[in-house]
Amino acid sequence: MKGQLNLVAAAFALTALSYGLGRFAYGLLLPHIREDLSLSATGAGWIGGSAFAAYCFGIVLAFVAGARLGERRVAVLAGLTATSGMALVAVASSGWSLGLAIALAGLSTGLTSPPLASAVARCVEEAARPKANGAINAGTAAGIILSGFAVTAFPGGWRELYTLFAVVGAGVTVWLWFAMPAVSGERASGGLPLEGLKRPGVGGLCASAFLMGAASTAIWTFGADIMRGDLGFSDGRIALAWSVLGAAGILGAGTGLLTLRFGIGPVHRFSLFAMALALIGLAAASLAPMTAFGVMGLFGVAYIVSSGAFLLWGIALFSDRPDFGLGLPFLMVALGQTAGAPLFGTVWDAAGSGMALPAFAAIMGSAAFWCPDSGHQEKN
Repeated sequence: MKGQLNLVAAAFALTALSYGLGRFAYGLLLPHIREDLSLSATGAGWIGGSAFAAYCFGIVLAFVAGARLGERRVAVLAGLTATSGMALVAVASSGWSLGLAIALAGLSTGLTSPPLASAVARCVEEAARPKANGAINAGTAAGIILSGFAVTAFPGGWRELYTLFAVVGAGVTVWLWFAMPAVSGERASGGLPLEGLKRPGVGGLCASAFLMGAASTAIWTFGADIMRGDLGFSDGRIALAWSVLGAAGILGAGTGLLTLRFGIGPVHRFSLFAMALALIGLAAASLAPMTAFGVMGLFGVAYIVSSGAFLLWGIALFSDRPDFGLGLPFLMVALGQTAGAPLFGTVWDAAGSGMALPAFAAIMGSAAFWCPDSGHQEKN
């Protein structure tokens, strides 16, 4: 039991590092980064998209290399790439160098999820796996909270913050080496089971995850910029709103319990509609700026619950390959984010956030068209 708790705790920390700090802190710190490096919204969107594109490569690499390297080495590699990427962000001097650093940090997120899913499937008893996976997935929210508090402590110092994040990453990476189980790399679950893509329900899972990912970039990449430019928020208020987003996301640790009680399908749809409402709420927040805090909290919990529902949906479809079942929807979310970030930036530059946010809310709502079948896929 103690070893299982250490595994889940270290996996939670890696998720916080790679997703919360390596991937999503960029959106929080973007206003000052844009000022210092003279980036347009479109350019910032392409850089944000590079992290999501690198995720796609990373998750394929995790599938292919996992059988040879084993879970522990792939997880440690995730920690190393997150740490290195954030260290390079701290010294970036141009849009190009920033893009490469953000992409390297984004690569870590692709390497994170598959080995953690495999380790949980092998080391945690079946009845406790949904709770363990839900808790690990909520690590994203913890990283977001940490980044929000850090910005409050060091306002405007995005280079110093990324240096701090890299130091944290080094510590988490060392922890992973001791917490992850050491097993032989030769195991049946290695490689890419592409034939599994023909299974019933996989197409709907991929389409829904892609659209959710595309729409979510409105907050993850541009939320802080919108609050600063459209709502007139100070750095302190933006950091507080980001912390509210992360704190609410911690509630997403209960996704496993929710799906056991109500089924994956209802939880999936509810979370998507909640995020769509949050995007509309942010567009309307110019009428009452303080409502932005509630909007960010709603988005935070709904995003973590949604990603958790996708995780459990994928594992239900690929119970024989939990790493692939988790990795496939997360891959599609990242592909959607790769396309969504530059698209939102382009629409914002052309028509303003008042048009871009409702349009992306519609995209988010459309993701609910696909849902797990009410039969064997509804509960995990």
